[in-house]
Amino acid sequence: MSEKNSSTVGVFNNHEDAEIAVKELQASGYDMKKLSVVGKDYHTEEHIVGYYNTGDRMANWGKYGLFWGWIWGLLFGSAFFIIPGLGPVMVGGPLVSWIIGALEVAFVTGGLTALGGALASIGIPEDSVIEYETALKADKFLLIVHGSSDEVIKARNILMENKAEQATVHH
Repeated sequence: MSEKNSSTVGVFNNHEDAEIAVKELQASGYDMKKLSVVGKDYHTEEHIVGYYNTGDRMANWGKYGLFWGWIWGLLFGSAFFIIPGLGPVMVGGPLVSWIIGALEVAFVTGGLTALGGALASIGIPEDSVIEYETALKADKFLLIVHGSSDEVIKARNILMENKAEQATVHH
């Protein structure tokens, strides 16, 4: 087991709870460059949903625009993907690079989406990947905390104390 592949994945029912958990991780001194957030934002109320990049702004964000603007300003990397089987997905953090890597090497096999391939590539078992994709389809949010075993165990406890529906450590 490699220390660099340790992760905790927390599932949150809404963006407010996910935001509170991110703030608690930040307050505890956790390195925000090791945190990824994934959620759907298709409730656009007929507004445009687009791609955000540092320095650029969008006129219309959709329902969760303030949340994603804050998250993307805090985390390392941001993207908007349309993933077959999941639909529009917003991603912030290092998971963006892993999704792109999964697409570039055609990792998507065995019925996994690009997101599933990225999660599997960091050591998350396929049955858990399917569970997380199902949570996203149900409009839930994922917080994925990367780091050493000690860091991800501490993060799991913080997530559970801050309304995570579940938080699972993967090595």
